[in-house]
Amino acid sequence: MPGPSAYDRPRRMRRGAALTLIFASLLVTGAATGTWGHRAERAVEPRTADHRAAAGRTADRAAVEAAAAQAVESGTSGSQAAAEVVSRSGDRWSAIYTAGEFEDYQQQLDGAYVGVGLWVRQAAGGWIEVSRVQPGGPAALAGIAAGDRLCAVDGRASRGRPVTEVVARLRGDGKDGRPGHAARIGTRVELDLRRGTRQRHATLHRARLTARNVTADRPAGTDGPTRIKIAAFGKDTGVEVRRAVRAVAPRTGLLLDLRGNTGGLVTEAVASAAAFLDGGLVATYDVRGRERALYAERGGNTRIPLVVLVDGGTMSAGELLAGALQDRGRAIVVGTPTFGKGSVQMPSELADGSVAELTVGHYRTPSGRVVDGLGIIPDLTVEDGAEKRARTVLSGLGGGA
Repeated sequence: MPGPSAYDRPRRMRRGAALTLIFASLLVTGAATGTWGHRAERAVEPRTADHRAAAGRTADRAAVEAAAAQAVESGTSGSQAAAEVVSRSGDRWSAIYTAGEFEDYQQQLDGAYVGVGLWVRQAAGGWIEVSRVQPGGPAALAGIAAGDRLCAVDGRASRGRPVTEVVARLRGDGKDGRPGHAARIGTRVELDLRRGTRQRHATLHRARLTARNVTADRPAGTDGPTRIKIAAFGKDTGVEVRRAVRAVAPRTGLLLDLRGNTGGLVTEAVASAAAFLDGGLVATYDVRGRERALYAERGGNTRIPLVVLVDGGTMSAGELLAGALQDRGRAIVVGTPTFGKGSVQMPSELADGSVAELTVGHYRTPSGRVVDGLGIIPDLTVEDGAEKRARTVLSGLGGGA
């Protein structure tokens, strides 16, 4: 596991300046890698009153490890026993992976996976809803869109089922005879979907997909601002964001679109923040009561006008980035309150080789705001026409509209 990252401490903060945050220990970069986000074809649940009430519930690591060990000794599934302990704890963010599932998860964070190109979440009434579709993937080519309800996978009803179970069916876990591994390229999956009152059936074939987490665009034939969209934080997202920022003309300004961002690698969120900051604090977090801090490297573009777009689908590492830029006075945040997933998970191996990814603490923005269960509140709350309003705000900051 990599050692501590020694980044420079902030000289001051424009927002919440009265609060001084000094911590003796810095981030252990490997510890949080791959733990604060959600993979392709894995569920995200909506921010609700129940979620706020559940914030702070954590599964006991010793109990999880003991349950797995006892199960292995008795010849039963260690991962299943561990999952039962996690379920009883009420910790909605902890998860248990088989060894194969965790290997797949790590590969996806590197940007490649086998699937149909769907992200799903739990919606009201127990429905499973499509939250995002990967352009060019099997689901997109079949006309599936965000907001569609996933009624059944391979003939098995999805409504009321745990989202992790539905995701396993989408990925085809175990279908190639290797428990915990997704099905091979070309394997078929049958979906029943609903859009409004219309129901349809789709037959998809899984493919090897490469996640494109960062895209940049600018209105053709105008001097308007560039929009950089970050869908999630995977391997090299920070590098891609820096590259995109360097290509932006300073006078046009920049829209950083984090709407629907499903999280990912916290180290990449910090690297993305560094594209806009000249060093300084990005967030603090606690690990079993010990405070740690995340710092940006120096050298970011601090002059280009910046507006950040967020919504209720902005999660985890996406909230960390939005909160940092807001607290540091670097950007105006526009949109609707974010999801509110500010807990920290770290993985550990269990007796049977499965992996427990358990909540160990919570992170805070540079000014000390708690995110878990609360989310990031925009500077300007806009439900409809948020991007148009963001461009107006950006023009007022000196960026082109």
